[in-house]
Amino acid sequence: CTGKDPYVVGKPSPLMIEYLESKYGVDRSRICMVGDRLDTDVLFGTENGLKSLLVLSGVTAEEKLLSPENSITPDYYADDINSFFSESPANVEA
Repeated sequence: CTGKDPYVVGKPSPLMIEYLESKYGVDRSRICMVGDRLDTDVLFGTENGLKSLLVLSGVTAEEKLLSPENSITPDYYADDINSFFSESPANVEA
């Protein structure tokens, strides 16, 4: 209708991380994106130079993560966010 291409603001667009970098002076190499979706959360992290942690307590199951058809790989994954921060050994894979 306007004849212009849309401007994507949501994940995995870099707009959010660029804003955090400029406003707060955050170094993206020190950020870990945590989420439950490979195609938005983890992709946002990997495409924007962040570490990524996939939690298996939401949308993405371990079955899909480990599937040969999956092309998006997080740096880490855990059963849930509590397992990641647990003092006892957690099921966290790199």
